[in-house]
Amino acid sequence: MKQRRPTLAGLLAKQDSEVPLPAPSPAPVIGAKAPAGALRAISSTLMQMSEDAVRSRELQEMLASGQHIIDLQPDTVDASFIVDRIDDRNDAEFDRFVESIRDHGQQVPILVRPHPEVPGKYQVAYGHRRLRAAERLKVPVRALVRSLSDAELVVAQGKENLERQDLSFIERALFAHNLEERGFDRKTITAALGIDKGHLSNLISVARSIPKTLIMGIGPAPNAGKPRWMELAEKLKEPAKTTAALKLVQEADFQSQDTDLRFARVMKAVSDKSPTEPPASWSNANGVKIVSIATRPGRVSLHIDEKTEPEFGAFLVENLDKIYAEFKKRG
Repeated sequence: MKQRRPTLAGLLAKQDSEVPLPAPSPAPVIGAKAPAGALRAISSTLMQMSEDAVRSRELQEMLASGQHIIDLQPDTVDASFIVDRIDDRNDAEFDRFVESIRDHGQQVPILVRPHPEVPGKYQVAYGHRRLRAAERLKVPVRALVRSLSDAELVVAQGKENLERQDLSFIERALFAHNLEERGFDRKTITAALGIDKGHLSNLISVARSIPKTLIMGIGPAPNAGKPRWMELAEKLKEPAKTTAALKLVQEADFQSQDTDLRFARVMKAVSDKSPTEPPASWSNANGVKIVSIATRPGRVSLHIDEKTEPEFGAFLVENLDKIYAEFKKRG
């Protein structure tokens, strides 16, 4: 009987011999230049392979620790109570991410906790992009459910962002500012972002200086970087420039553009000279214009027509003390 049973090695050898070998790929031409589209595809594929490796390792660790994974309907899962990533409707990388999940499935579950306020629902600690992908594909999302305090949730949320695709500078700044507004102490915030207190102060300072509506309108702008966002924050100290920037993001074509281009447009708008308001004027009782008045943020300029009233300018200067005293009496 033993002689009739083929060995495992024999079976494997037989199977290997029956599998046709793939035809060899043609050798690459030395010096040939790959098309730009091919380079982008290769880069995207390599990034996906790297993320898949991380996800596979995490999945093995979860299974080894005895943690169970369940399928949840996306509409039963709410986002974290702290915003970190800024959704960008023109994010081509996210479109590719969705297609990857469509083709290969969700490799690593998201982390959720039972919703602290809504029975029967859950709240994401990390995995927002995977949740959004499941929503778009109309499929259940695989999730690991764990009881987490608010502090544990935001630390897990920040840790996941550090290990995968890093947040842009302004997303990190917004995340830090949102945590501070929710009353988290600096120790928890630095742990969530993996930074020191000095860097944290810079992040929060920038986020405080730029209206949240403007940040959300521009989007993550990953190529802008810390110096450019700090420059924008400095320019927005002039109220007129803040008004101009907020008006720009409301224009019909603004949101159709790439997020980095949106940032560049806002920077250009606030870098131009502050527009002077239409000059006002003062005329005498006979209707003759004597003074032109120009206003800028923090400045009012009076221009006296000396051809019409040659002595009025000198009179005004001589009586500034009296005029100022009358002004102070009003208070």
